[in-house]
Amino acid sequence: MKLISDLAFFELLAQHVSLASAAEAMDVTPPAVSRRLAQIEQRLKVKLLNRTTRRLSLTPEGELYLERGSPLLSELAALERDLGNLQAIPSGRLNINATHGFGRRFLPTVLSDFVCIYPQVNAVLQLTDQPMHITEHGFDIGIRLGAPPNSRLHAKMLVRNARVLCAAPDYVQKNGMPKTPRDVQALNCIVTRENATTFSNWQLTHGNKQETIKVRGSLSTNQGEIALDWALAGHGVVLRSEWAVSKYISEGQLVRLLPSWEGPNADIHAVYAPRKIPQAKVNVFIEYLKERCLKPYDNLKE
Repeated sequence: MKLISDLAFFELLAQHVSLASAAEAMDVTPPAVSRRLAQIEQRLKVKLLNRTTRRLSLTPEGELYLERGSPLLSELAALERDLGNLQAIPSGRLNINATHGFGRRFLPTVLSDFVCIYPQVNAVLQLTDQPMHITEHGFDIGIRLGAPPNSRLHAKMLVRNARVLCAAPDYVQKNGMPKTPRDVQALNCIVTRENATTFSNWQLTHGNKQETIKVRGSLSTNQGEIALDWALAGHGVVLRSEWAVSKYISEGQLVRLLPSWEGPNADIHAVYAPRKIPQAKVNVFIEYLKERCLKPYDNLKE
């Protein structure tokens, strides 16, 4: 660092006709400039400047030092600008992990638009049945539904998202509208299974009230999208994330049941590993994704 600092000092000094004017530009005293120059000359074992009371002039060695050294300073300044741009402009490979439901239906449109805006980004989306550990598998961002993982990862809330009960209008017309959570137990419920666990116990909350109901039905699956398709086809009641069903509720294809009751928290978070130097591709994409989450209907892939 001292070599670079000395070179930058000498380049600035050589732009002035006297030690006094150079000292004024550097906001130091002329003796301080003279001492610094003497130290550089002593280290290099050559004389760089001829000094008189009125004027400075370069020696042949000083001319060579400036001629060869100034391009190095320019290259270093350009390098630092380029590094700064890497932090300001999203670029490079962006690895994203999400589960199949949210990832397949929501992220393709968002990522397609994002790389059009930021063409220097190379986005890679990997969908899995279960969320993967982002640092162990080399992901920049993981999209998580529900409470964020209790770890050293950072989590940014993208949108609040409740799990809600709903069914097709025809099914409700034939079987009646439930008035209490217990009424749901009498209906055909579409159960979502993950791995070996059966989510046949639905936990519902209304303010400070909580109820757990054991449900059953003729259809079950390990894919939430399939459960939603069966609900749309009129096979029964489904408990799904609001982001997944709000479009169909607004279009009248589904009816929300017990609207004052909600299932477990399904808030959507972006999780990422902390870094000493923030990456523009991560920060900008998370903010972009958060903005797009506010308009979910525009992003759903049929």
